[in-house]
Amino acid sequence: MIKTNAYAALSATSALQPFELERRSPRSDDVLIEIAYCGICHSDIHTARGEWGPTLYPFVPGHEIVGRVLAVGKKVKRFKMGDLVGVGCFVDSCGKCPSCKSHEEQFCLDHTVFTYNSVELDGKTPTYGGYSTHITVRDKYVLKIKKGLPLERIAPLLCAGITTYSPLKRYGTKKGKKVGVIGLGGLGHMAVKIARAMGAEVTVFSTSAEKEPDAKKLGAKKFVLTTNPENFSSHRGKLDLIIDTVSANHDLSPYLGTLKIAGLHVLVGVPPKPSEVEAMDLIYGRKHLAGSLIGGIKETQEMLDFCARKKVFADIELISATGINEAYERTIKGQVKYRFVIDAKTFLP
Repeated sequence: MIKTNAYAALSATSALQPFELERRSPRSDDVLIEIAYCGICHSDIHTARGEWGPTLYPFVPGHEIVGRVLAVGKKVKRFKMGDLVGVGCFVDSCGKCPSCKSHEEQFCLDHTVFTYNSVELDGKTPTYGGYSTHITVRDKYVLKIKKGLPLERIAPLLCAGITTYSPLKRYGTKKGKKVGVIGLGGLGHMAVKIARAMGAEVTVFSTSAEKEPDAKKLGAKKFVLTTNPENFSSHRGKLDLIIDTVSANHDLSPYLGTLKIAGLHVLVGVPPKPSEVEAMDLIYGRKHLAGSLIGGIKETQEMLDFCARKKVFADIELISATGINEAYERTIKGQVKYRFVIDAKTFLP
């Protein structure tokens, strides 16, 4: 076993604090990773505070992980010591069901082993996330990262990147398409960058007027301040696709109105309460409402390679472990541009 320094929440109301855990020594098909950086996702906060159902405490968050290989099991051929690698939102699955066989392991019909707040395939061993110095993962669920790239800016791609890339790619984003992005936070800023890199014209919808300059800088051509309903009128029937990143309750009707006939509104944010949808908003114009959850290992690797080619990386604020609790509060208030990333060297005993 490998003693590992980490940060954990001990209850739904406690601040995160130093914590020591044990990672397993590499098995024949395992990769032992020394973590360099880990992003802070809003999902970390929701789970730490017990807002998304039961949380297993002590809880170590973190599923935007990048680092270097320290050791590999004897059957591992894809990685060697010193390789740069990433780990995303899950670390194992059954590998046998139709979802796994079609490279959609995130939808495993038996048991997706999420990087945190989950249990291993044995049904009892808890998983701990990337707010730590080391992690041991089956080689099949480890991702390759090209050398010479800014590792700290790649970390958020393992969740925010794939969460937005997957629906953009799946629904045909390319030159000539018009894409709307609702919300300009950790997910939203990646949606803008990736959609633009795919060749689309991007419109950002936001409740904050001060975000317009950033939206344009990130690649958006148009900006809609949503606090004024009249601002939607000139955009009716213009968009092919909307990526909705907002995790607060909001009325979908005005956004559905901006879609072309047969346009698609994809939810990737998770509001705390169920959304209400007017049937006529979908019926008139044959609109579609869908959801999307991260991506499988094959698609996540594709996303990393795409972002490396296009030089698309997250905009981040690098912090030490002692700043995690403050970063949580600032994330909730939207006071970050656009992702906090923790330097794993600062996870001291």
